[in-house]
Amino acid sequence: MYIMKCSMKENFSRGHLTNYGNIEISPSAGVLNYGQGLFEGLKAYRKTDGRIQLFRPEHNALRMQAGARRLRMPSPSVEQFVEAVKQVVLANKHWVPPHGKGSLYVRPLLMGSGSVLGIGPAPEYTFLIFASPIGNFYKGRESLNLLIERDLHRAGPGGTGGIKSITNYSGVYETVAEATAKGFTDVLFLDAVSGKYIEEISSCNIFILKDNVISTPATHGTILPGVTRKSIIKLASDMGYQVEERNVPLEDLLNADEVFCTGTAMVVTPVASMTYKDTRVEYKTGNETVTHKLHATLTGIQTGVIEDKLRWTLPIN
Repeated sequence: MYIMKCSMKENFSRGHLTNYGNIEISPSAGVLNYGQGLFEGLKAYRKTDGRIQLFRPEHNALRMQAGARRLRMPSPSVEQFVEAVKQVVLANKHWVPPHGKGSLYVRPLLMGSGSVLGIGPAPEYTFLIFASPIGNFYKGRESLNLLIERDLHRAGPGGTGGIKSITNYSGVYETVAEATAKGFTDVLFLDAVSGKYIEEISSCNIFILKDNVISTPATHGTILPGVTRKSIIKLASDMGYQVEERNVPLEDLLNADEVFCTGTAMVVTPVASMTYKDTRVEYKTGNETVTHKLHATLTGIQTGVIEDKLRWTLPIN
């Protein structure tokens, strides 16, 4: 894993690789007491020729910088971030699965590791990256069956829903656990103001297709601007679909032809059904769908099967 530290009034300068293991941290660290922390997620892919490449890592770096500004933390430069990711992947290259069998998931963390008792920014910060091999979430068969949550909200206006804060996730654990206990895959949350518009799944973005129009909720500070989300918007537009970032009413979701979710972990995954109150709506899935075409195009670029005309990939060996 990779570690780099700096104080509040300094800039990150130089880090180092070390063996994966536990880290020592003060009980009064800002991240433990006040949630002053961010994380990112990206993948390294092995191509058919055995070489390894990253997918748009600079966008993860920029998103971390945006979150760091909000949480009053120094952050690595884009160059530092990308170089650190490359070092971690190369040091763990034997863990990158063979082509088509999965990927190496890379987890960068930025946290207030310095001691602080009063509420305020920590005096010291740690940037850390570790990695783990993962299999393919989507294999052409899996789809999601989602429950629409009516009472609890994932994020509100002016909150941290638009950054990858560590505080965004555990607040929905109970709701998701209750839904999965009933047989659902995950939960879709509505906006906190009116409850009329769809926002996000617990940890991924959502898109709907109606005729030739693909729509996804505009971020507005409550929705995470996903790297996969951004990539799918571009790919769908290039394929000739009309893509809209807008407020998406619940009614539009329930009347859609296809629905799919995007994220680093699940890539592009179809939604088979959506349940709202006592109504269950089913959507088109399978190999003849727009969802499948987008998934195949994105993963083809990520793994080197399709030529990367957009220059999104970064070979590292």
